Amino acid sequence: MPTEKNQLLEEFNQWVLFVQSLNNQSDEIWDLCLDEGKWSIREVVSHIMKWDKYFLEEAINKISTKSTVAVKHIDFDEFNNKAKIYGKTTSIIEISEKAIFYRVQICNQIRSLTDEQYMGTYVDGDGNPFLVTQYLKDFIEHDQHHINQIKNIRSKKEG
Repeated sequence: MPTEKNQLLEEFNQWVLFVQSLNNQSDEIWDLCLDEGKWSIREVVSHIMKWDKYFLEEAINKISTKSTVAVKHIDFDEFNNKAKIYGKTTSIIEISEKAIFYRVQICNQIRSLTDEQYMGTYVDGDGNPFLVTQYLKDFIEHDQHHINQIKNIRSKKEG
């Protein structure tokens, strides 16, 4: 499965490249809302960064060190609201640096997993199965959803 692993990691790393492409954008662009009453770009980047941090600390690090996976079903609304507040109150540079840092850490740790670790089925903190491959697939889809939203609002602003 190393080929699938490499392919998934390449797709998962697209978020890093996308955030890097935002680095030369003005505060005005980062503060654009995706739609009326929706989150700004900075809040979306913060949202993904906070989820990356959570999964790095509670799942990927644990798998890498052969510890128990601690990911649990948490209150998504509360978690996302805290990420939104963080995004509003933190500098764009810090948000961007942390978004890149956590995603690179996840990629590096997954890349270093043995095939057995990578393909393993783990039990999360709620007793549900956790698979690295499914995690990557789910978040690649999640990333693409937000990347497309951001690209759309940027093209409307520029067009």
